[in-house]
Amino acid sequence: MRSWHARGRRSRFGVGRRAGAAVALAAALLGVASCTGTAAPPAAVAAPATTGAPPAATVTATGSPSTAPAAVPDVLRFTGTTLGGAAFDAAQLAGKPVVLWFWAPWCATCASQAWTVAEIEPRYRDTVPIIGVAGLGEQRAMKEFVTEFDLGGTPQIDDRKGALWKRFRVTEQSIFVIIDRNGRVVHQGFLDGEALTARVAALAGA
Repeated sequence: MRSWHARGRRSRFGVGRRAGAAVALAAALLGVASCTGTAAPPAAVAAPATTGAPPAATVTATGSPSTAPAAVPDVLRFTGTTLGGAAFDAAQLAGKPVVLWFWAPWCATCASQAWTVAEIEPRYRDTVPIIGVAGLGEQRAMKEFVTEFDLGGTPQIDDRKGALWKRFRVTEQSIFVIIDRNGRVVHQGFLDGEALTARVAALAGA
């Protein structure tokens, strides 16, 4: 908002200081009124949903800022239930890079990757969420796997029926599906702990 400074004129007839102050006050009030809705504001330019930048703030009729939610790409239009029984909606991840980890409880490779996931997930939770998708096993075994590898803080979707595995065309474990902030799948396949860490760090800094 630009601040306007009233330029008072001196009266050649010697207007007193009190009258000059009144004129300045009236001009200041007119300036404030023009910023609170009496003048048409410039059209807001919304940031493209694919840029990953924070959604553009707009101004409501009352003058208070509001934030538009990020557009949800098709790849994140799915829901599920976590191993803990909570509802999960992937739409909440829109606008962020996301890592989906497809694992099975009896998989030795998944077990070796679990330590890396448990280590880096808390560090990047707010910037690059890692979401486990457990399948090809019994729920009890899945829960034991989560407990054994300290994965309780990482969202783990119970996909015993394989709905998400089919949706992402995952045919074996362990597979990482990495989605960038624009909703594009930029990797689908195996990653060891070192490669996973490097990928997540790069996405967090992008």
